[in-house]
Amino acid sequence: MLALQKCIPGQGADLINLAFVDVPAADEIIVSVEACGICGSDLHAWSGDSAYDFMRLYLPLTLGHEFAGTVLAIGADAAAGPDALRPGDNIVCLPTVTCGDCVACHEGHYSACANRRVIGLHRDGGFAAKVRIPAANALRLPAGLAHDIAALAEPLAVSINAVNTSGLVSSEGNERGRRRVLVLGPGPIGFGIALVAASRGADVMLAGFRDGPRLTLARELGIARTVDLADETLTDAVARHFGQGPDIVLEATGRPSSVAEGLAILRSEGVLVVVGIHDAPLTLDINQLVRGKKQMRGSHDSTRACFQEAVARLAAEPDRYGRMITHRLPLERASEGFALARDRSALKVMLHPAS
Repeated sequence: MLALQKCIPGQGADLINLAFVDVPAADEIIVSVEACGICGSDLHAWSGDSAYDFMRLYLPLTLGHEFAGTVLAIGADAAAGPDALRPGDNIVCLPTVTCGDCVACHEGHYSACANRRVIGLHRDGGFAAKVRIPAANALRLPAGLAHDIAALAEPLAVSINAVNTSGLVSSEGNERGRRRVLVLGPGPIGFGIALVAASRGADVMLAGFRDGPRLTLARELGIARTVDLADETLTDAVARHFGQGPDIVLEATGRPSSVAEGLAILRSEGVLVVVGIHDAPLTLDINQLVRGKKQMRGSHDSTRACFQEAVARLAAEPDRYGRMITHRLPLERASEGFALARDRSALKVMLHPAS
Protein backbone atom coordinates (compact mmCIF):
# COMPACT_ATOMS: atom_id res chain seq x y z
CA MET A 1 0.00 0.00 0.00
CA LEU A 2 1.35 3.42 -0.98
CA ALA A 3 1.49 6.01 1.81
CA LEU A 4 2.94 9.48 2.30
CA GLN A 5 4.97 9.32 5.49
CA LYS A 6 7.01 11.66 7.58
CA CYS A 7 9.92 9.35 8.42
CA ILE A 8 12.53 11.55 10.08
CA PRO A 9 12.56 15.05 11.67
CA GLY A 10 13.33 17.99 9.45
CA GLN A 11 12.12 18.84 5.99
CA GLY A 12 10.32 16.45 3.69
CA ALA A 13 8.06 13.41 3.52
CA ASP A 14 8.32 10.24 1.45
CA LEU A 15 6.03 8.05 -0.61
CA ILE A 16 6.68 4.53 0.58
CA ASN A 17 5.11 1.09 0.25
CA LEU A 18 3.64 -0.12 3.54
CA ALA A 19 2.21 -3.42 4.66
CA PHE A 20 -1.28 -2.95 6.09
CA VAL A 21 -3.00 -5.21 8.62
CA ASP A 22 -6.64 -5.55 7.55
CA VAL A 23 -7.88 -6.34 11.06
CA PRO A 24 -9.28 -3.45 13.09
CA ALA A 25 -9.02 -3.28 16.87
CA ALA A 26 -12.29 -3.73 18.74
CA ASP A 27 -13.09 0.00 18.79
CA GLU A 28 -11.75 0.77 15.30
CA ILE A 29 -12.86 0.81 11.70
CA ILE A 30 -10.81 0.44 8.52
CA VAL A 31 -11.49 3.08 5.90
CA SER A 32 -10.74 3.15 2.19
CA VAL A 33 -9.52 6.74 1.78
CA GLU A 34 -11.15 8.22 -1.30
CA ALA A 35 -10.08 11.86 -0.84
CA CYS A 36 -7.66 13.63 1.51
CA GLY A 37 -6.92 17.35 1.41
CA ILE A 38 -3.53 18.96 1.93
CA CYS A 39 -3.82 21.21 4.98
CA GLY A 40 -1.63 24.01 6.26
CA SER A 41 -0.71 21.69 9.13
CA ASP A 42 0.59 19.17 6.59
CA LEU A 43 2.77 21.90 5.07
CA HIS A 44 4.16 22.77 8.51
CA ALA A 45 4.80 19.08 9.19
CA TRP A 46 6.48 18.61 5.79
CA SER A 47 8.71 21.62 6.47
CA GLY A 48 9.63 20.42 9.95
CA ASP A 49 8.58 23.72 11.56
CA SER A 50 9.36 24.11 15.24
CA ALA A 51 5.64 24.27 16.10
CA TYR A 52 5.45 20.61 15.01
CA ASP A 53 8.43 19.28 16.94
CA PHE A 54 6.00 17.18 18.97
CA MET A 55 5.75 14.82 15.97
CA ARG A 56 9.29 13.53 16.54
CA LEU A 57 7.97 11.07 19.13
CA TYR A 58 5.58 9.46 16.64
CA LEU A 59 7.70 9.06 13.51
CA PRO A 60 7.47 7.36 11.10
CA LEU A 61 3.89 8.47 10.58
CA THR A 62 1.46 8.72 7.67
CA LEU A 63 0.28 12.31 7.24
CA GLY A 64 -3.20 13.52 6.34
CA HIS A 65 -6.22 14.40 8.50
CA GLU A 66 -8.72 15.98 6.09
CA PHE A 67 -10.19 12.82 4.61
CA ALA A 68 -13.36 11.02 3.65
CA GLY A 69 -13.86 7.46 2.50
CA THR A 70 -15.77 4.21 2.70
CA VAL A 71 -15.88 1.81 5.65
CA LEU A 72 -14.26 -1.54 4.81
CA ALA A 73 -14.22 -3.35 8.16
CA ILE A 74 -15.47 -2.76 11.70
CA GLY A 75 -14.12 -3.94 15.06
CA ALA A 76 -16.28 -6.06 17.33
CA ASP A 77 -17.14 -3.32 19.83
CA ALA A 78 -17.63 -0.69 17.13
CA ALA A 79 -20.15 -2.92 15.34
CA ALA A 80 -22.49 -3.08 18.35
CA GLY A 81 -25.71 -1.05 18.48
CA PRO A 82 -28.41 -0.03 16.02
CA ASP A 83 -26.59 3.15 14.94
CA ALA A 84 -23.23 1.47 14.43
CA LEU A 85 -21.36 1.95 11.18
CA ARG A 86 -21.55 -0.79 8.59
CA PRO A 87 -19.24 -1.78 5.72
CA GLY A 88 -20.04 0.38 2.73
CA ASP A 89 -20.96 3.45 4.78
CA ASN A 90 -19.38 6.68 3.59
CA ILE A 91 -17.75 8.71 6.34
CA VAL A 92 -15.64 11.77 7.06
CA CYS A 93 -12.93 11.63 9.70
CA LEU A 94 -13.05 13.80 12.82
CA PRO A 95 -9.30 13.76 13.41
CA THR A 96 -9.05 14.65 17.11
CA VAL A 97 -8.88 11.59 19.37
CA THR A 98 -9.76 12.36 23.00
CA CYS A 99 -8.70 10.34 26.03
CA GLY A 100 -12.02 10.14 27.89
CA ASP A 101 -10.19 10.21 31.23
CA CYS A 102 -9.08 13.80 31.90
CA VAL A 103 -11.13 16.42 33.75
CA ALA A 104 -12.23 18.11 30.53
CA CYS A 105 -13.46 14.84 29.02
CA HIS A 106 -15.36 13.94 32.21
CA GLU A 107 -17.03 17.35 32.01
CA GLY A 108 -17.98 16.70 28.38
CA HIS A 109 -15.63 19.45 27.18
CA TYR A 110 -13.82 17.22 24.70
CA SER A 111 -12.21 20.03 22.71
CA ALA A 112 -10.15 20.82 25.83
CA CYS A 113 -8.94 17.24 26.33
CA ALA A 114 -5.56 17.33 28.07
CA ASN A 115 -4.33 14.26 26.19
CA ARG A 116 -5.77 14.89 22.75
CA ARG A 117 -4.12 13.25 19.76
CA VAL A 118 -4.65 14.02 16.08
CA ILE A 119 -4.97 11.46 13.32
CA GLY A 120 -2.30 12.34 10.77
CA LEU A 121 -0.11 14.14 13.32
CA HIS A 122 0.15 11.71 16.26
CA ARG A 123 -1.02 8.49 14.57
CA ASP A 124 -1.29 7.32 10.95
CA GLY A 125 -3.56 9.42 8.79
CA GLY A 126 -5.27 9.54 5.43
CA PHE A 127 -2.51 9.94 2.83
CA ALA A 128 -2.75 6.20 2.19
CA ALA A 129 -5.21 3.88 0.46
CA LYS A 130 -6.44 2.54 3.81
CA VAL A 131 -6.33 3.73 7.41
CA ARG A 132 -7.50 2.50 10.80
CA ILE A 133 -9.29 5.06 12.97
CA PRO A 134 -11.45 4.88 16.10
CA ALA A 135 -15.09 4.38 15.14
CA ALA A 136 -15.96 7.33 17.38
CA ASN A 137 -13.98 9.55 15.01
CA ALA A 138 -16.14 8.82 11.98
CA LEU A 139 -19.22 10.81 10.98
CA ARG A 140 -21.60 9.14 8.53
CA LEU A 141 -22.20 11.19 5.37
CA PRO A 142 -25.56 11.97 3.81
CA ALA A 143 -26.37 10.11 0.61
CA GLY A 144 -25.03 11.71 -2.54
CA LEU A 145 -22.27 13.84 -0.99
CA ALA A 146 -19.10 13.21 -2.98
CA HIS A 147 -16.01 12.17 -1.04
CA ASP A 148 -13.85 15.07 -2.23
CA ILE A 149 -16.48 17.62 -1.19
CA ALA A 150 -16.97 15.79 2.13
CA ALA A 151 -13.21 16.00 2.79
CA LEU A 152 -13.66 19.78 3.03
CA ALA A 153 -15.62 19.21 6.25
CA GLU A 154 -12.52 19.35 8.46
CA PRO A 155 -11.24 22.78 7.36
CA LEU A 156 -14.80 24.10 7.20
CA ALA A 157 -15.46 22.84 10.75
CA VAL A 158 -12.30 24.65 11.89
CA SER A 159 -13.66 27.81 10.24
CA ILE A 160 -17.06 27.40 11.92
CA ASN A 161 -15.39 26.91 15.29
CA ALA A 162 -13.36 30.09 14.77
CA VAL A 163 -16.48 32.11 13.96
CA ASN A 164 -18.18 30.62 17.03
CA THR A 165 -15.17 31.62 19.14
CA SER A 166 -15.57 35.20 17.96
CA GLY A 167 -19.08 35.27 19.39
CA LEU A 168 -20.69 35.95 16.00
CA VAL A 169 -23.97 34.08 15.90
CA SER A 170 -26.21 36.42 13.96
CA SER A 171 -26.42 40.16 13.42
CA GLU A 172 -30.16 40.12 14.08
CA GLY A 173 -31.03 41.94 17.26
CA ASN A 174 -27.44 43.07 17.79
CA GLU A 175 -27.36 46.44 19.50
CA ARG A 176 -24.44 47.53 17.30
CA GLY A 177 -26.23 46.47 14.15
CA ARG A 178 -24.58 44.43 11.40
CA ARG A 179 -21.17 43.20 12.54
CA ARG A 180 -18.10 44.31 10.60
CA VAL A 181 -15.79 41.31 10.24
CA LEU A 182 -12.24 41.42 8.87
CA VAL A 183 -10.72 38.10 7.82
CA LEU A 184 -6.94 38.07 7.32
CA GLY A 185 -5.72 35.32 5.00
CA PRO A 186 -7.56 33.91 1.95
CA GLY A 187 -6.49 30.30 2.43
CA PRO A 188 -9.03 27.48 2.90
CA ILE A 189 -9.62 28.38 6.57
CA GLY A 190 -9.96 32.09 5.80
CA PHE A 191 -12.32 31.30 2.92
CA GLY A 192 -14.47 29.16 5.20
CA ILE A 193 -14.51 31.84 7.90
CA ALA A 194 -15.57 34.51 5.41
CA LEU A 195 -18.38 32.36 3.96
CA VAL A 196 -19.69 31.33 7.38
CA ALA A 197 -19.54 34.87 8.80
CA ALA A 198 -21.33 36.24 5.74
CA SER A 199 -24.04 33.59 6.08
CA ARG A 200 -24.61 34.82 9.64
CA GLY A 201 -25.33 38.33 8.40
CA ALA A 202 -21.93 39.95 8.92
CA ASP A 203 -20.39 42.59 6.67
CA VAL A 204 -17.21 40.71 5.70
CA MET A 205 -13.94 41.87 4.20
CA LEU A 206 -11.33 39.27 3.19
CA ALA A 207 -7.73 40.48 2.98
CA GLY A 208 -4.76 38.82 1.33
CA PHE A 209 -1.29 39.71 0.08
CA ARG A 210 -0.52 39.13 -3.59
CA ASP A 211 -3.51 36.79 -3.66
CA GLY A 212 -5.30 38.04 -6.76
CA PRO A 213 -6.69 34.67 -8.00
CA ARG A 214 -7.91 33.67 -4.54
CA LEU A 215 -9.58 37.02 -3.95
CA THR A 216 -11.24 36.83 -7.36
CA LEU A 217 -12.65 33.43 -6.44
CA ALA A 218 -13.86 34.84 -3.11
CA ARG A 219 -15.83 37.53 -4.92
CA GLU A 220 -17.30 34.92 -7.24
CA LEU A 221 -18.44 32.96 -4.17
CA GLY A 222 -20.21 36.00 -2.73
CA ILE A 223 -17.58 37.78 -0.60
CA ALA A 224 -17.97 41.23 -2.16
CA ARG A 225 -15.40 43.08 -0.07
CA THR A 226 -11.83 41.92 -0.74
CA VAL A 227 -8.49 43.68 -0.61
CA ASP A 228 -4.98 42.78 -1.71
CA LEU A 229 -2.61 44.35 0.79
CA ALA A 230 0.10 44.46 -1.86
CA ASP A 231 -1.89 47.33 -3.37
CA GLU A 232 -3.31 49.10 -0.31
CA THR A 233 -2.54 49.38 3.40
CA LEU A 234 -4.81 47.61 5.85
CA THR A 235 -5.65 50.94 7.51
CA ASP A 236 -6.74 52.50 4.20
CA ALA A 237 -8.69 49.39 3.18
CA VAL A 238 -10.60 49.24 6.47
CA ALA A 239 -11.38 52.97 6.31
CA ARG A 240 -12.61 52.63 2.73
CA HIS A 241 -14.71 49.53 3.28
CA PHE A 242 -15.99 49.94 6.84
CA GLY A 243 -15.45 53.60 7.71
CA GLN A 244 -14.25 52.53 11.15
CA GLY A 245 -12.49 49.64 12.87
CA PRO A 246 -14.03 46.18 12.52
CA ASP A 247 -15.97 44.60 15.38
CA ILE A 248 -14.23 41.26 14.83
CA VAL A 249 -10.89 40.32 13.28
CA LEU A 250 -10.08 36.69 12.51
CA GLU A 251 -6.43 36.03 11.68
CA ALA A 252 -5.78 32.98 9.49
CA THR A 253 -2.44 33.84 7.88
CA GLY A 254 0.09 32.16 10.17
CA ARG A 255 2.17 35.37 9.96
CA PRO A 256 2.86 36.78 13.46
CA SER A 257 2.81 40.36 12.16
CA SER A 258 -0.81 39.87 11.09
CA VAL A 259 -1.82 39.36 14.72
CA ALA A 260 -0.34 42.73 15.69
CA GLU A 261 -1.92 44.41 12.67
CA GLY A 262 -5.29 42.87 13.44
CA LEU A 263 -5.18 44.02 17.06
CA ALA A 264 -4.21 47.56 16.03
CA ILE A 265 -7.06 47.92 13.53
CA LEU A 266 -9.73 46.39 15.81
CA ARG A 267 -12.27 48.79 17.32
CA SER A 268 -12.45 49.40 21.04
CA GLU A 269 -14.06 46.42 22.84
CA GLY A 270 -13.73 44.34 19.67
CA VAL A 271 -12.66 40.69 19.44
CA LEU A 272 -9.54 39.33 17.75
CA VAL A 273 -9.48 35.57 17.09
CA VAL A 274 -6.11 34.03 16.21
CA VAL A 275 -6.60 30.90 14.09
CA GLY A 276 -3.30 30.56 12.23
CA ILE A 277 -0.42 28.39 13.48
CA HIS A 278 2.77 30.46 13.74
CA ASP A 279 6.35 29.22 13.60
CA ALA A 280 7.90 32.40 14.99
CA PRO A 281 7.37 34.43 18.20
CA LEU A 282 5.36 37.63 18.33
CA THR A 283 6.06 41.01 19.91
CA LEU A 284 2.77 42.64 20.82
CA ASP A 285 1.86 46.07 22.20
CA ILE A 286 -0.27 44.76 25.05
CA ASN A 287 -1.41 48.29 25.93
CA GLN A 288 -3.53 48.25 22.78
CA LEU A 289 -5.36 45.28 24.26
CA VAL A 290 -5.77 46.81 27.72
CA ARG A 291 -6.53 50.42 26.90
CA GLY A 292 -8.74 49.45 24.01
CA LYS A 293 -10.62 46.98 26.22
CA LYS A 294 -10.17 44.48 23.39
CA GLN A 295 -10.37 40.71 23.60
CA MET A 296 -7.89 38.30 22.08
CA ARG A 297 -8.89 34.66 21.73
CA GLY A 298 -7.30 31.56 20.30
CA SER A 299 -9.24 29.09 18.18
CA HIS A 300 -7.94 25.67 17.21
CA ASP A 301 -9.49 22.45 16.00
CA SER A 302 -13.28 22.06 16.10
CA THR A 303 -16.11 20.06 17.66
CA ARG A 304 -18.52 17.35 16.53
CA ALA A 305 -21.27 19.99 16.33
CA CYS A 306 -19.06 22.09 14.03
CA PHE A 307 -18.45 19.01 11.85
CA GLN A 308 -22.18 18.35 11.64
CA GLU A 309 -22.80 21.95 10.58
CA ALA A 310 -19.96 21.71 8.05
CA VAL A 311 -21.35 18.53 6.48
CA ALA A 312 -24.81 20.10 6.32
CA ARG A 313 -23.40 23.17 4.55
CA LEU A 314 -21.45 21.03 2.08
CA ALA A 315 -24.49 18.87 1.33
CA ALA A 316 -26.66 21.96 0.78
CA GLU A 317 -24.18 23.78 -1.51
CA PRO A 318 -21.68 21.24 -2.86
CA ASP A 319 -20.96 23.16 -6.06
CA ARG A 320 -20.23 26.39 -4.21
CA TYR A 321 -17.87 24.92 -1.64
CA GLY A 322 -16.42 22.53 -4.19
CA ARG A 323 -14.91 25.46 -6.07
CA MET A 324 -12.41 25.75 -3.24
CA ILE A 325 -10.81 22.56 -4.59
CA THR A 326 -8.51 23.85 -7.30
CA HIS A 327 -6.46 20.67 -7.89
CA ARG A 328 -7.26 16.94 -7.72
CA LEU A 329 -4.32 14.53 -7.94
CA PRO A 330 -3.57 10.86 -7.28
CA LEU A 331 -1.46 10.12 -4.22
CA GLU A 332 1.47 9.25 -6.51
CA ARG A 333 1.68 12.99 -7.34
CA ALA A 334 1.73 14.12 -3.70
CA SER A 335 5.01 16.01 -4.09
CA GLU A 336 3.46 18.05 -6.90
CA GLY A 337 0.41 18.74 -4.77
CA PHE A 338 2.52 19.90 -1.84
CA ALA A 339 4.50 22.20 -4.12
CA LEU A 340 1.28 23.76 -5.43
CA ALA A 341 0.02 24.28 -1.89
CA ARG A 342 3.33 25.72 -0.63
CA ASP A 343 3.65 28.36 -3.34
CA ARG A 344 -0.08 29.20 -3.10
CA SER A 345 -0.74 28.26 -6.72
CA ALA A 346 -3.60 26.18 -5.31
CA LEU A 347 -6.33 26.96 -2.81
CA LYS A 348 -7.12 23.36 -1.85
CA VAL A 349 -5.29 20.35 -3.25
CA MET A 350 -7.19 17.08 -2.93
CA LEU A 351 -5.26 13.82 -3.15
CA HIS A 352 -7.04 10.55 -4.03
CA PRO A 353 -5.21 7.62 -2.39
CA ALA A 354 -7.61 4.73 -3.01
CA SER A 355 -7.84 5.45 -6.72
